[in-house]
Amino acid sequence: MILNHIWGLYAHPVQEWKTIDSKRESFMYSCSHTLLVAILPCLAAFYASAKLGWSVGARESIYLAENSAIMLAIAMYVGIIAATFALAYLIYWMAKTFGADPSYTKSLELAAYAATPVIMSGVAALYPELWFVALVFLGGVAYSVYLLYSGLPVIMHIPEERGFLYASSVVTAGLIAMVVLMVTTAILWTNGFGPEFVSG
Repeated sequence: MILNHIWGLYAHPVQEWKTIDSKRESFMYSCSHTLLVAILPCLAAFYASAKLGWSVGARESIYLAENSAIMLAIAMYVGIIAATFALAYLIYWMAKTFGADPSYTKSLELAAYAATPVIMSGVAALYPELWFVALVFLGGVAYSVYLLYSGLPVIMHIPEERGFLYASSVVTAGLIAMVVLMVTTAILWTNGFGPEFVSG
């Protein structure tokens, strides 16, 4: 089953990373994991935006027009997939610096499973209170970072000390990329590319 590692990554992550490493999964297997997991937050975001409405403080709920909600859900899906592949490439590109020599498939495997908690945190949109979604997202980011730190030495077959520096470099580059993406989105929204809102 494609999603069979998710419970293990939450219940006993280090042991699960060893299981993942020993199975030598294919490129399509890791790819399929990401493609399936990414659907859930996008469906949740669409339903919350178009049907439930977002609540920000004491203001009235904010809704998106259905067309805008669909477009944003599709953009979100493409963005999650692209970000996972970019993270995998970053891991692959930095590998030789830290004494590792993985295939791109191994790098994608690490990126796909490490990113799972932050991707799945998007399901919190089904309770569309901004504070709640932000809290769950931060929890997802924190656990994804932990998975990266715990999994990188196992998957890359390098000592933990070197793995710590490697993971720290990947996290730093990932955070910079996330800030750039957020700034780009804000610029696009303020220049007429934002979604269409409707009254509830």
